[in-house]
Amino acid sequence: MVAVSAHAPLTGIPSAHGCTPTHSRNGPDRTIAAYAGRVRYRSWSAAGVTVFAVAGTGTVSFAIKVANSARPGLLGFAVQRRTPTGTYRYVTGLKVFRSLVPDPEPGRAYSTNQHPIQSLVWDDFTVTPGTSYDYRFIPLRGRPASPRRGRPAELRVTTEPTASPTHEIHANRGVASSQAYQRRFGGLSPDAQPTAAKRQLALDWLSRDLDDALIAVIRSTGPGDTLRGAFYEFGHLPVLREFADAVARGVDLRLVLDLKVNEHWENQRQRDGSIKKVFVRSAPRLANLEAVTAAGIPMTAIVPREARRNAIQHNKFLVVHRAGVPAEVWTGSTNLTLGGIHGQANVGHLIKDPSLAATFQAYWDLLAADPGGRITDSASEVRTRNAALRAAVAAMSPVPAGRGEIARGQTAIFSPRSGTAPLDLYADLLTGAKRLACATFAFGIARQLREVLAQGDTSSPLRFFLLEKPDTKSAQVKLDSSRNIYQAWGSELSDPLGQWVVETTTRQLGLNRHVAFVHTKFLLADPLGADPIVVTGSANFSSASCQDNDENMVVIRGDLRVADIYFTEFNRLFFHYYFRSVVERLDQPDDAGARAAGPASLDLVEDDSWLLKYGPGSLRSKRAEALVTMAGAVRTGARPT
Repeated sequence: MVAVSAHAPLTGIPSAHGCTPTHSRNGPDRTIAAYAGRVRYRSWSAAGVTVFAVAGTGTVSFAIKVANSARPGLLGFAVQRRTPTGTYRYVTGLKVFRSLVPDPEPGRAYSTNQHPIQSLVWDDFTVTPGTSYDYRFIPLRGRPASPRRGRPAELRVTTEPTASPTHEIHANRGVASSQAYQRRFGGLSPDAQPTAAKRQLALDWLSRDLDDALIAVIRSTGPGDTLRGAFYEFGHLPVLREFADAVARGVDLRLVLDLKVNEHWENQRQRDGSIKKVFVRSAPRLANLEAVTAAGIPMTAIVPREARRNAIQHNKFLVVHRAGVPAEVWTGSTNLTLGGIHGQANVGHLIKDPSLAATFQAYWDLLAADPGGRITDSASEVRTRNAALRAAVAAMSPVPAGRGEIARGQTAIFSPRSGTAPLDLYADLLTGAKRLACATFAFGIARQLREVLAQGDTSSPLRFFLLEKPDTKSAQVKLDSSRNIYQAWGSELSDPLGQWVVETTTRQLGLNRHVAFVHTKFLLADPLGADPIVVTGSANFSSASCQDNDENMVVIRGDLRVADIYFTEFNRLFFHYYFRSVVERLDQPDDAGARAAGPASLDLVEDDSWLLKYGPGSLRSKRAEALVTMAGAVRTGARPT
């Protein structure tokens, strides 16, 4: 990166938690008060160019609005960034003008000072939580060899701190095949790093402090405090040893673990095509017990979940009691395993809400009794016990009938329960969003959701779906751009790092599923609007997650900070994998959609024709429009003179 001279201080700058009123030509911007200190950002218009930004903790997403009068001859944007106490430096990219660099070095980054960003959307993945950054977007016009530089559009953006009075959200990188990992660690898996220190650096980069955040929660407890948890896969020793240490210092610990005896014989196809009967050990029972012993957690702290052997105890939550009162709950998609923390994409979410924590505690109390039918029960006893469990769960966490019935704040939805009311709610959120909805699907799109989504058309809200694998049911009902739906899935260009560690989930007795890329379970309805809804937790948006498995989800309404953090993380993952998904689809000769979309060229266009990609109805224009029209964007940065 090339350093340039510092710039005069910017005006109208928001703080990390509040905002300084800015003034437009028509007087004070009244939107600030309406958003209770939450800031989304926009620059002043500079010769027809306006930049919009939304910030999470580790990502800032930008969109650029360019007036028709500012488009002729536009080659792209040189982008500069600085912290308030530093100097401006040009950011870098991988694309080049071939007229200037005929033979670019693979993997080398080039300054946008000469090789600009040719996009109306851009993301900065290299920011630090709770930090202010000044950005300049400088239009370049003319010829690549001697461009003319226009007036910059400038804005200051403050990333969200991870600490918060109510919500602390921690997402790992979940992008093991990224170029950044390649540059930092030579494309080698953590286990293949040359030294133990380098291996730890690689693990820390991948986890992005996800495990450290949970460890900090456990360490925050002392004598007289209580921890009550429920976990499915429970084997990451650095975290488990913290539980053991908590017991040693006088914390009252009890953990419900999936310890079902589900060993069985199954037919497995061998490499030569033959079928072999193989004995499958109880999972995750044996691995969990081995890890508990290795970590030194006393068995008196373990509550076995053994009933309903064909379902799974899929929760990953921890309730923290301080001075005898439920105070906080940790939840999300993260299994306590090496793959859950350092491999596949996952989220851990600490919610400091005593009411919600008490609701989770009531659910834990129910699970601790190991309810439901057992293998020694008669058929009628199994039905009776399972029905009683489902009724009790439904009573303690009623499902809102639709978006209009969701209360502001946090609402818990637990499983198992009779019927699929949660899926009905999620379908309403995906189809009833005003402008935008996003969702992750680790195990495909449920039939109930598919049937509702299939009724949409190009006038439906824009939807982005991120899946672990391609949607194999799309041949039955196309969920594509004709319904304003765009999908991406876990894929790699050529590197096997994503398979370095694979998370195994026993979905049903005898069925093993492998998740290498996308394990998150969250849904966003109008995340950039004034009344966003975030759904997050352990459930996979499936019938099994409603009716069979022990699961939890939290519906969060009206919290713009939470929505912005989840949106920027989704944006980071989706568009990382979207490019790779398109490349993968190009290998399918009958996939006209992929051929039409085409992967972005690795070369920059040497005139303004790159703007043609942003024609009406294109994915690129829709993506930019979603940010340009977001609610609550406040002007920051230097006002052009």
